[in-house]
Amino acid sequence: MTSRAARWLTFDRLVTAIVLISIFAMAVRVPVDSDTWWHLESGRWIVTYQEIPQVDPFSHTRLGAPWIDHSWLAQIVLFLVYDAAGYAGLGLLVAMLATVAFVFVRMQCRKGNRWLLAFTLITAAATSGVIWVARPQMFSFAYTAILCYLLHRFRQGDDRALGWIPPLMVLWVNTHGGFAVGFILLAVHLFGELGNQVLLTGTPRLSWCPAGRLALVAAISFLLVSLNPNGVQMWMYPFRTVGIGVLQDFIAEWRPPDFHQLHLQPFIWMVLAALTAFGLSGRPADWTDLTLVALFTYMSLMAGRNIALFALVTAPVIVRYGSTALEAWRVRRGGRLRSTAARPHRALTALNWAILLLVLVGTVAKSVPPLRLEANRRAQSGSMPVNAVEYLRREQPVGPMLNSYNWGGYLIWHLAEYPVFVDGRTDLYDNEFLREYLALVWCQPGWEQKLDDWGINLVLIEPESTLARLLQEHPDWQQTISDEIAVVFVRQ
Repeated sequence: MTSRAARWLTFDRLVTAIVLISIFAMAVRVPVDSDTWWHLESGRWIVTYQEIPQVDPFSHTRLGAPWIDHSWLAQIVLFLVYDAAGYAGLGLLVAMLATVAFVFVRMQCRKGNRWLLAFTLITAAATSGVIWVARPQMFSFAYTAILCYLLHRFRQGDDRALGWIPPLMVLWVNTHGGFAVGFILLAVHLFGELGNQVLLTGTPRLSWCPAGRLALVAAISFLLVSLNPNGVQMWMYPFRTVGIGVLQDFIAEWRPPDFHQLHLQPFIWMVLAALTAFGLSGRPADWTDLTLVALFTYMSLMAGRNIALFALVTAPVIVRYGSTALEAWRVRRGGRLRSTAARPHRALTALNWAILLLVLVGTVAKSVPPLRLEANRRAQSGSMPVNAVEYLRREQPVGPMLNSYNWGGYLIWHLAEYPVFVDGRTDLYDNEFLREYLALVWCQPGWEQKLDDWGINLVLIEPESTLARLLQEHPDWQQTISDEIAVVFVRQ
């Protein structure tokens, strides 16, 4: 190693490297959940047939019905990674996307206090980790951070950053339905720019620049959203998803967060940190920053899945305003900033590299176990109907099948012989069907007739469910296999 390369690793760079490596290590975990599987199967379907499905190929209740597969590009990537490298590939992909997102968060606050920056990034990573699984939303997570960075550069006077936004939005709409978040961010920044002109400068007239340029880019991006396999239908797709009432009523990630859960506590810390930073900074809050924090806090309180986005947009705000507050405090105490430009001592440089090497070794040691095949199989055995699937493959009882919503994606990938009754594609099944499904598994009046109407001959459900308890005593149904995860019933 040359002396110049050795001296490159200053203490500030060491802190940054440790933080980003730590985030990567945090993100390496068992990578799949139930929805991962249907995304993988869709990716395999696209690669196999060389076309994007326009109708449902995976269920018997919606077979042939129109389906907007908005995540087709991400699904191809997920399948190809899994096909090439298995669970390890998926886990490393998730960790890479999470780390890339925080690289762009870090780039929005380069001049912030190093310790506040490090602490805030780690807290934001802990806050957003609730969504870190191998699903297309991880691409959306990274795109959110990239767009925030481009808008930050624009606010700093770099108009060239706006040119990257339309192609980013085209990529986003072909990767995940969360592209609507991009337009929320554009709207917030446009609102903020106008608010800053009127409220902070006192100018009664609105200037075309820069708000006009941002509005033009937003309009161009909106038009370019139609550049996807589903065309202009994607303009309304986010409203269709949000309009499904069952999501808010019964699906955990769409419900308001339960702050009694320990993993949600970092979100509260970040909200309090943002309020404290605004209050102690001693300067008027930028209208865009204020609106970002307020809106994404509100969105997170309405649906837990938005907490990860809140962490991305709020972390730079905390660092910028918090650093101003810390500097003002230091000045009041008569202190001064230490220079970071001085040439480091050779011994300290060697120590920096030694520390970095130790962190890398620890990261590898932490990252390997959750990527092993055995670890992923154990995780699936604890939540998925592994034994029941093996039984159905072996015995091949006659369908059609009624399955638990929670296992639909898993069954699409692992039990293709039996098209599913329902799975995580809520936009496909719509609100009315999902409520009918819930009425059936909760055994509300008429449930037996509904089983007959759908021609159900096979039921795969949780053993503690109401439906399982009633079928155990029903003369027309026989329990064939059961464990603590799943039970199978076959019609006599």
